Amino acid sequence: MRDAIPTEPRHLESYVAGRWQAGTGEGQVVADAATGDPVARVDATGIDMGEMLRHGREVGGPALREMTTHQRAMIMKRIGLALMERKEELYAISTATGATRSDGWIDIEGGIGTMLSYASKGRRELPNATFALDGNPEPMSRHGSFIGQHIHTSLEGVAVHINAFNFPVWGMLEKCACNWMAGVPAVVLPAPQTAYLTEAVVKEIIASGILPEGALQLISGTAKDILDNTQSQDVVSFTGSAKTGRMLKNHPQLIEESVPFTMEADSLNACI
Repeated sequence: MRDAIPTEPRHLESYVAGRWQAGTGEGQVVADAATGDPVARVDATGIDMGEMLRHGREVGGPALREMTTHQRAMIMKRIGLALMERKEELYAISTATGATRSDGWIDIEGGIGTMLSYASKGRRELPNATFALDGNPEPMSRHGSFIGQHIHTSLEGVAVHINAFNFPVWGMLEKCACNWMAGVPAVVLPAPQTAYLTEAVVKEIIASGILPEGALQLISGTAKDILDNTQSQDVVSFTGSAKTGRMLKNHPQLIEESVPFTMEADSLNACI
């Protein structure tokens, strides 16, 4: 991890199918929110989105589905503790986003704490199995010769996360925690303005070797064609403006494949 924000902008890297890869274009220059100095160039030109999703489905998904929920939870706990050990380095990078120490605490330690909380809930509330029962067995014949039982199992696709600029750590970790607990790999697309902080966290996670390969991939830049490669077993989670969200959820591929789409728009949400 970098000890300080560089004085010259560098190209952020995406993590694609087990390798770090920079975009081939000039990219968008991201500036320090306080000083205006360039921090990084964000570009995903040349990144094969189809390869990323296939890698998640064919490598990350099977590895996660082989694990029980308790095993997945322990992986999340280990990742959270490993990130907590490097939190001061993340705070140093976070200053370029315009965050104070208190702001960074909510994002960095708040995000790590959320993952640790999900890990704890998974061990306490879910069975140590690769599936979970949904309700009691239901009799389907008069004399009990035929019964049915619903279970929860993992989707065989990838969760695509399109995240907002204001929580580059928390926004990623809270979504990844849910997907990993469910046995589903994630492809994370952070907002360009603060993608350098998300990249730093992903680099730490990948370097730790705790997470199975393919369970986490990162796109550092604009990925205009990623939704073109989604399939019916995938899911898309969007956080951002209502206008952009409405545009994305009407994407022809999402409609054609009936891809589940979750939208948190403008931070205005009802909890009933």
